[in-house]
Amino acid sequence: MTSFSDFGLNGPILNALVREAHTAPTPIQVAAIPVVMSGRDLLGIAQTGTGKTAAFSLPMLHRLAASGKRAQPRTCRALILSPTRELSTQIGERVQAYGADLGLTSTIAIGGVSIRSQIRALSHGVDILIGTPGRLFDLMQERALRLDAVEIFVLDEADRMLDMGFIHAIRKIAAALPAQRQSLFFSATMPREIETLARSLLRDPAMAAVTPVAKTADLINQRVAFVPQPAKLGVLANFLADPAVSRALVFTRTKRGADRVAKGLEQAGIEADAIHGNKSQPQRDRALRSFREGALRVLVATDIAARGIDVTEITHVFNFELPNEPESYVHRIGRTGRAGAAGIAISLCNDEERAYLRAIEKLTKLSIPVLQIEGISMAAAAAMDPAPARSRPAKPRHQQTKNGQRPQNAGPAKRQGAGGRPNHGRRNKPGAGTGAPQRHGGMSVADVAAAAGRRAGTASGHRDGR
Repeated sequence: MTSFSDFGLNGPILNALVREAHTAPTPIQVAAIPVVMSGRDLLGIAQTGTGKTAAFSLPMLHRLAASGKRAQPRTCRALILSPTRELSTQIGERVQAYGADLGLTSTIAIGGVSIRSQIRALSHGVDILIGTPGRLFDLMQERALRLDAVEIFVLDEADRMLDMGFIHAIRKIAAALPAQRQSLFFSATMPREIETLARSLLRDPAMAAVTPVAKTADLINQRVAFVPQPAKLGVLANFLADPAVSRALVFTRTKRGADRVAKGLEQAGIEADAIHGNKSQPQRDRALRSFREGALRVLVATDIAARGIDVTEITHVFNFELPNEPESYVHRIGRTGRAGAAGIAISLCNDEERAYLRAIEKLTKLSIPVLQIEGISMAAAAAMDPAPARSRPAKPRHQQTKNGQRPQNAGPAKRQGAGGRPNHGRRNKPGAGTGAPQRHGGMSVADVAAAAGRRAGTASGHRDGR
């Protein structure tokens, strides 16, 4: 199918798609929309950025509008669960845009804002409720929400739900749903726990799998630079000073690390803000809105908080710290190179993170070219940092177990924060903390993009020193 009109969607939805400049369906939409339109359960394997919000919301809106039913007080007809506030908000915005001419009601139920306004919104019932598991469970305990009238249940980004510890809350929410319903289940990966959950929620589901998580976008130019932890902030600031970086997303492993990096960049004269779970919802909304509108050029985020950041103009992604879960690398860099545009992803890797890099390259089946940073070497880093040697680094996340579960945020960043140890007494040393930024081999970020198309042997030659 090459057009949305081929799916049999009603006129108001097709008009909304024209307004939103959606011209042709994506692969996940082609696979999922006919299944959802038929009323069958669906198991979708698709990562962020593939268009899955429209894949489930368009046919859902069509079916709800066609039935002509009205929601009863304290109930909803469709329930969409997502792991983060930002993603819930983004889904809510898309639902409103696609269903603007249908006369359906929707509301968002997330933490970080007053629950009273959400209780009032639900008092008369809504057609579509989008929210996070924690807040929905709170509303159920307050007796402000009943789920016995749900016709369509959507669980989005199930693997992130697992990582965030929401599985028990999801099971309790699912237990309150009626047996007769349509269930749509989306996940970027399918670990054993998620497969078990899917079997318990779905009945004879159709399968739609597109864009395997191991594949990175072809238009993203990837580089890795080996930088000791104390020098990372200076190197990052130097990269961000390049005018070619028009909008950048910087990833850290921890919430504290995100704050430290954002503060360090501000001290270096680069306007930046951080977004993570410890920020209030108004703070997160303001930062994300400024970033989306272009008023804020650099946003620092954790993996979880970045879910729901759908900004097509992101030109660069910087991994201040490599993720200890290799799949997260694919999700991170996928924030650039969207909508057919080219993007650049640069990772700063210290000596303790090399195991994470190897896991990433094994998953993606790519050898990430090395970007040399002039004046930076691991041997020099040891001399520059006289503090006691760090403990043995944690294994990549896929090798870690604890009571049968994979822990969150494991690895050196858990112990150090994003910026390593404090730089007391070393503020004037090059590359330490927010000190003088390091030159990166005479290459600007624009040079990286220009060089990405060349299959030169120099990059592979540098890897001998890894």
